[in-house]
Amino acid sequence: MSETRKLAAILVSDVVGYSRLAGADEDRILARLRTLRSDLIDPIIAVHHGRIVKRTGDGSIVEFRSVVDAVRCAIEVQNGMRERNAGVADDQRIQFRMGIHVGDVVEESDGDLMGDGVNIAARLQSIAQAGAICLSEDAYRQVKQRLDLKVDDLGPTPLKNIAEPMRVYSLEVGRPAEPAREKSGPPRLSIVVLPFVNLGGDAEQDYFVDGVTENLTTDLSRIRGAFVIGRNTAFTFKGKPVDIKKLGRDLNVRYVLEGSIQRSASRIRVNVQLVDAETDHHLWGERFDRPVVDLFEMQDEIVARLANTLDAQLTAAEAGRAERTPNPDFMDFYFQGRAWLNKGRAPEILAKARDFFEKALAVDSNNSQALAGLALTYAIDFQQGWRAAEVDYESKVFGLADRALALDRDNTLAYLAKGWYFNGCRRHSDARRIVDGGLAVDPNNATLFALRSITNSYLSQFEQAKSDVLTAMRLSPRDPSLSQWRNFLADAERGLGHLDASIEESSKAIDGGYRVFYSYLNLAAARGMKSDMEEAEKALAEALRLNPKLSAKWINELKPILRPALDSLRKAGLPEE
Repeated sequence: MSETRKLAAILVSDVVGYSRLAGADEDRILARLRTLRSDLIDPIIAVHHGRIVKRTGDGSIVEFRSVVDAVRCAIEVQNGMRERNAGVADDQRIQFRMGIHVGDVVEESDGDLMGDGVNIAARLQSIAQAGAICLSEDAYRQVKQRLDLKVDDLGPTPLKNIAEPMRVYSLEVGRPAEPAREKSGPPRLSIVVLPFVNLGGDAEQDYFVDGVTENLTTDLSRIRGAFVIGRNTAFTFKGKPVDIKKLGRDLNVRYVLEGSIQRSASRIRVNVQLVDAETDHHLWGERFDRPVVDLFEMQDEIVARLANTLDAQLTAAEAGRAERTPNPDFMDFYFQGRAWLNKGRAPEILAKARDFFEKALAVDSNNSQALAGLALTYAIDFQQGWRAAEVDYESKVFGLADRALALDRDNTLAYLAKGWYFNGCRRHSDARRIVDGGLAVDPNNATLFALRSITNSYLSQFEQAKSDVLTAMRLSPRDPSLSQWRNFLADAERGLGHLDASIEESSKAIDGGYRVFYSYLNLAAARGMKSDMEEAEKALAEALRLNPKLSAKWINELKPILRPALDSLRKAGLPEE
């Protein structure tokens, strides 16, 4: 039998007091357990990319790609069980104890897992209290900064058949952590998605409206660091008037998302707004008005657009709070770094973002998101040509991004950093491979689609490049990077020979605020290729002012997709070296 050794996060669970429950009414308890698995547990495992290795009567062994996924899954299941057990007599409740460890396992040819990684997780499960989750020190270290739960440090704990005592941490689901005095209030990125209102009044459309709410709740839970109230709790407010401030206090959340959907015979209109639960102020609103095509395809599009936009909106809101915080911590610094990244690609902006990410890492050196954010600043510097001779960019980018991915395999910022760096190295096939890997993790990530667009342009796959950037714009139509994406579209249109369209998109990029040398260079290239030399000279002069290093040699080395425009750019005043 062949076997493979690998590192994995393992979750082991079982039912507390199962023998007593089965002894009282075995058929009933088995039916309840089957229902829980099909309706609650298995869907949550799937959302968090888990693989059920085996079921052991009342227990399960589940493998995850990262500790973050394992812990999020465990917390969501335990929260779901608390809701299911509400109103059930104590002696009839089904309660789980869980253990999580990350370590070496051996995978056999039939998919079964063996080894210390599984054994330790099982021993951790055996000492957990009902409704709690016990983590090994290795697992806890990777998630400790993401937790808003009460955590008990059990200290070095003897585990059956494990040679040395292990330090164990117990997560008490349902018991929020005591906030520091300066950090009182709801957790960061905490949000409830209220059931969308069906304005049409047609009861047959309820399934579509409820589906948008449920899928959006799931997609928002994938935002790094987000705390999203479960759909079972959210749906208790369906059809009821809501006091936003009271709701925020009751659920301990910072943000409330509410919306409505109205369908006519041929169109669907969606209105949505993000509200600050502490002040009842509207932070953002949007309306989508689209013709009806395939309902489920449209549901996916609505959810994807909202999730992409909300990621940026929530980041901006948290950065604004962080600026007013008297004693900032690593997450305050991280959100401010992300907010600066969203402001543009100029060297001074990247330097500001880098400073905040470095401050975050000074507080927590193992924060996956800050590591990836810092890697991205160096990758963009390198790709844009803002290169300092003393910096080893490859070491910086890959050292930071790979550390981030080791901590969290689903960190899309790390995929972005590596993709940008590969493009800067003209290793465009490698960039495409990395970006495709990121899209496998998050198929609706607008930023990754945009990066794949410019990558495909470098590979002279201009039709696909155009399709990718239009997808990015559709998924996030008000993205902070929208003006940059228009410049990517200008590259694709010029490659397809659509010079008027390329001029239009470059101009829109500039008018939208993306006033970097790339935009003016693209505008000059398309103008020159149309023999509009006076306008080409003006655009090129501005590009040279913004980047005096521009030359024919620079284009040959760093932006070869402009080679067809070199002769016209030379006529417009581009130097050779």
